[in-house]
Amino acid sequence: MTTALTLSGSTRKGSLNQMLQHHIGTQLEAAGVKVTAISLADYELPLFSEDLEAEHVPAAAAKLAALFTSHDIVFWASPEYNGGLTPLTVNTLAWLSRQRPSPFRHPVFGIGGVSTGKYGTIFGLSHLRDSLSKIGALVVPTLLGIGPADEAFDADGAPVEPAIIRKVETIVHELTHFSRG
Repeated sequence: MTTALTLSGSTRKGSLNQMLQHHIGTQLEAAGVKVTAISLADYELPLFSEDLEAEHVPAAAAKLAALFTSHDIVFWASPEYNGGLTPLTVNTLAWLSRQRPSPFRHPVFGIGGVSTGKYGTIFGLSHLRDSLSKIGALVVPTLLGIGPADEAFDADGAPVEPAIIRKVETIVHELTHFSRG
């Protein structure tokens, strides 16, 4: 059975990106995928530093790397801060990129995000795609940027805009049909 790991680059309560993480997980399950949803709050990683790395690699980095490596799909919901990535996402990528074997060489990655702005995290997602690609990840073509957030979801956390619903269907299809071969 195909497996997927879902996570969010936001750990705040009521995060719309966690809502997106959950929605994509539900859609992947409906497509026959076994989904593991995690919160990065459960993986304590200090601010990355090569000096710190030389002294001690946090156990959370190895655990996260093993999770990435053991799943066929990774979906990362990421908010956008000032047109870029959240510090949580950047720090997580830094620690994971130093793990061996590389946790980015097995799964197929999908990325999406929700923001209050009309561009729906598209700038941050472009940065995330670029960063993931540079460290060996295969990222599916669809960037799932959703915004403005206050109009994006119904009471059950499902997208309401027809174009976004189609993009969700497209990214789920890509995640379940792309392969590293």
